[in-house]
Amino acid sequence: MRLPWLDPSDDDQPFPHPNRALIEPDGLLAVGGNLHPRRLLRAYRLGIFPWYSPGQPILWWSPDPRLILFPERVKVSRSLRKTLRKGQFSITLDTDFPAVIAACAAPRTPGTGTWITADMDRAYCRLHRLNHAHSVEVRHEGHLVGGLYGVAIGRIFYGESMFSVMSDASKVALVFLAAQLKRWEFAAIDCQMRTDHMLRMGGVEIPRALFLKLLQASCSLPGRTGLWQFDTDLLTDLLSPSLP
Repeated sequence: MRLPWLDPSDDDQPFPHPNRALIEPDGLLAVGGNLHPRRLLRAYRLGIFPWYSPGQPILWWSPDPRLILFPERVKVSRSLRKTLRKGQFSITLDTDFPAVIAACAAPRTPGTGTWITADMDRAYCRLHRLNHAHSVEVRHEGHLVGGLYGVAIGRIFYGESMFSVMSDASKVALVFLAAQLKRWEFAAIDCQMRTDHMLRMGGVEIPRALFLKLLQASCSLPGRTGLWQFDTDLLTDLLSPSLP
């Protein structure tokens, strides 16, 4: 099957419908285009995201099924609960987006590459400056040790990547984000691809058709404007040594 090619000079060229995505590799839908904010936001609204490696053209995906996490259903394991009770981390929102995406882009093991290219870094930092992309920072003794970033449209948060250089730090970031999104009545966190890690945290797979209906209902709802901040009492509650 010949994949549609998107014109890099035309930000308004429509995407093909996600139902036209390939079965193998799962969800590959289109090639080319650019990472302009207008194109990226249109893609997310349609359940499409970019994912490609250095040296490749931009590849656009919409897998079926889709892994999502409902904020109210995040699973906190016994060991993670012990970590939270220690109160060793400080957690913030939107205080250092560039550092978080740079840490997510760092190779996980020596000699390996990353799918977060320099162009992707610039594109999502631009979305952050436009208040469409947000980050969670987890610090230990003042040092950034974990976090995540993603894109928010209406009441959907599209998770892009997370990192951890200290045990449980990325999990803590997700737990805090989910708790805050629950308060803000967000419908779901899009996890994009199936991973064992996200399944253990409470993620579930749903058919793409159902995911697209969820986006249609939730992206048009009023979202959170400006830079994000955690509710002070939420931080206190989740970091309390008396957490059950």
